[in-house]
Amino acid sequence: MTRFTIERSDTELHTSHSGLGLVGLLLNEHTSLGRRAEQAVYGSPSISHADVLRSYVGLLAVGKSDFEAITGVKADPWFKTALGLRKVPSAETLRQRLDRHAGAFEKIVPKSSLELLQNTNAPVTALASGHVGLDLDVFTLDNSDTKKEGVSFTYQGFCGYAPIAAYLGEEGWCVGMELREGSQHSQTDFIAFLERSIKNAQKLTSKRLLVRADSAHDSLETLRALEAHKKIDYIVKWNPRRADKAQIRDKTFGEGTVSEPRRGKRVAIAVTRQRRDVNGKTCFFTLLLRVTERTIDRRGQMLLVPDVEIEGWWTSLSKPEEVIALYEGRGKSEQFHSEIKTDLDLERLPSGKFATNSLVLSLGGFVYNMLRVIGQFGLLGPKSPVRHPAKRRRIRTVLQEIMYVAARLVRTGRRLILRFGRHCPAFDAYKLLLGRFAPA
Repeated sequence: MTRFTIERSDTELHTSHSGLGLVGLLLNEHTSLGRRAEQAVYGSPSISHADVLRSYVGLLAVGKSDFEAITGVKADPWFKTALGLRKVPSAETLRQRLDRHAGAFEKIVPKSSLELLQNTNAPVTALASGHVGLDLDVFTLDNSDTKKEGVSFTYQGFCGYAPIAAYLGEEGWCVGMELREGSQHSQTDFIAFLERSIKNAQKLTSKRLLVRADSAHDSLETLRALEAHKKIDYIVKWNPRRADKAQIRDKTFGEGTVSEPRRGKRVAIAVTRQRRDVNGKTCFFTLLLRVTERTIDRRGQMLLVPDVEIEGWWTSLSKPEEVIALYEGRGKSEQFHSEIKTDLDLERLPSGKFATNSLVLSLGGFVYNMLRVIGQFGLLGPKSPVRHPAKRRRIRTVLQEIMYVAARLVRTGRRLILRFGRHCPAFDAYKLLLGRFAPA
């Protein structure tokens, strides 16, 4: 192996995060986060509120969530230039400012995130049915062995938080993100979150929405709220709770459509109308039931007792097979959770204060959308450095292929040139994105 030595240059400036130039462009040219931050809180500190928020957005955009990470870029001229900062805050200033104004800042972040998607004309891809999917789901963040506010026992069996998120379209745009205590029930305050998410989604697409939610949200309150919207359809997983399994099986096989996919396995599907009395008013909701009975398992072993599986979905759609297929597509939201938790390093939130962590998670949803925009416009076409075809790029792929590309900064006259290597595979994609997002 060839031996090598290292040395530090006093004249040449290099960066390993050239993608921050695109983040700064999106942040300052396609959102008004900086202006909103200055208007949200009274006062004129030496380091502006806008610079504090922009700095933390820059950290999240390269996969760093801890406040101390700002120390490593405080003397980096590219970090300051790329994000349009006057001053880079210290770790102490960053933490204290977010702690002090978390509530005020959190109100403006969702607006800026939605503004980003509108101003960049983010594509919203519909499902095969013609609907645009809106998936709402609770997930968990493991913050075990900490004494942070709001950390409590979650449904996953560890101590942490249980935030809720809403994702729109096949791209998975985040149109809602809310931090919750770990022990908070999924249905608590769900209707208010649902209404906000629907409102945000309708600002991004004129197509009919299909709201999909799991059995944690099976309640009369949810169904009434969904039925009140005439321009959306919905699929909510049914929670059998204390339902009589034997009675449902007999009724479904007796009245429904029965098929036998293989020997020893029968499947019955039935559509029923369920009556509910609400404040003296009678309401009817459609419940799709699927009962699977197995007397022989898939390996050919005969069972002493038949295995009966009962599933159900509350829905406003009429075709059973379509409902089942559309609900299965909701599973992609688990990947979106994973990208926020791992790719953006937000599994363990950085603060001990609940309000600050709530702001951090909201900023995480904002940065997630920003990196998704970069991925959809820059990493899917013929100039993409990624070769395999895909409908969307994972956030980690955006970080690896765009954000972490090294470049040399050259100052000549009054110009700043970002010079990439001769064989840099991301150059064409970066040039394409720069031309798309830069002001005319």
